[in-house]
Amino acid sequence: MASIKKREDGQWRARYRDDAGKEHARHFARKIDAQRWIDETTASVVTGQYVDPKAGKTTVRQYATAWQAAQVTREHSTRNTDVALRLHVLPHIGGRTLGSVRPSDMQALVKTLSATLAPGTVRETYKVAGRMFAAAVDDRILAASPCHRIRLPRDDRPEVIAPSVEEITALAGAVQPRFRALVVLLAGSGLRIGEALGLNVSDVDFLRRTVKVERQRLPSGQIGPPKTLKSARTVPIGQVVIDELAAHLAAYPGGGPLFTLSTGKPLAYRTWRSIWARSAEVEAKARENAAAKVRPHVETVPLDVDTHALRHFYASALIAGGASVKVVQTRLGHASAVITLNTYGHLWPGDDDLTRDVMDAAFGPLADSLRTNKAAEG
Repeated sequence: MASIKKREDGQWRARYRDDAGKEHARHFARKIDAQRWIDETTASVVTGQYVDPKAGKTTVRQYATAWQAAQVTREHSTRNTDVALRLHVLPHIGGRTLGSVRPSDMQALVKTLSATLAPGTVRETYKVAGRMFAAAVDDRILAASPCHRIRLPRDDRPEVIAPSVEEITALAGAVQPRFRALVVLLAGSGLRIGEALGLNVSDVDFLRRTVKVERQRLPSGQIGPPKTLKSARTVPIGQVVIDELAAHLAAYPGGGPLFTLSTGKPLAYRTWRSIWARSAEVEAKARENAAAKVRPHVETVPLDVDTHALRHFYASALIAGGASVKVVQTRLGHASAVITLNTYGHLWPGDDDLTRDVMDAAFGPLADSLRTNKAAEG
């Protein structure tokens, strides 16, 4: 509903009610200007592009708080969103009104964060901000998101270098016997550490030689769903892993969690991290002693192998064996093949001769045609 009426002071009062029933009015010196404003507003309402002029005065912090509280996400995503907003976005633009934030402000924010944060962290923070501003557009609080044509820092992380089987063997030998099977499982299945710690004995199928991933143990110690929907999977495992798990259960029987402490409590991530760190120290000391017997006074370089490196070993072994991107993605539980390629693309071997053979075969008919034409011309 809209109308234009001339006031006693000669001004033209244009007014309309939005879809919520709220009245808005403006005054103009000329009737034609009042009519143009009404027409533009009516068109934006009809096309679904209407934005309440006063809505953009909501601060970024106010909207972010409401938006974050309404999100339905897994614990991992919820935690990442909270960190991105609370630590990185709101301290810089939280006091600004939504309508005042421009693309140049977002570019400045990205540059500021890049001075102290890793490129990957900056990118993830920007994604969270982008989703929040996109929601504000959907809520008709903003006409357009300021997250537009923003240049993000390049992710210059070094390429993944998988540990050798000798390094993993050494670490498996250095870890406490109770947890040796965990090292073998991680290297032979590609499971994330949280997924491995969340396994129950019943998740291992010794007949079919598979491990079913249906949950993960979170850093808090609680059990939660897998990281993503595609992280829930059944992973085939080799006989070496099966034998090690069978020996583990024979030595440490139980019917609940697969990996436990001597007290019977489930092995938690923080405890495992300490165990792994001590194992790395033991292995490094053993190598140092062995090297000293051969070449005295020569320091050895400690292994830079964390638990996630065992996952890299598994992926590299699959790739070396000829597994496709799709197979590696499925086994690792990546949300998309893009993640797999970004992480492990450099490990797929290049084959120049194969490329040449494939292209020669594809161009076969063209080559025959060219030879025929040359013969005719000659």
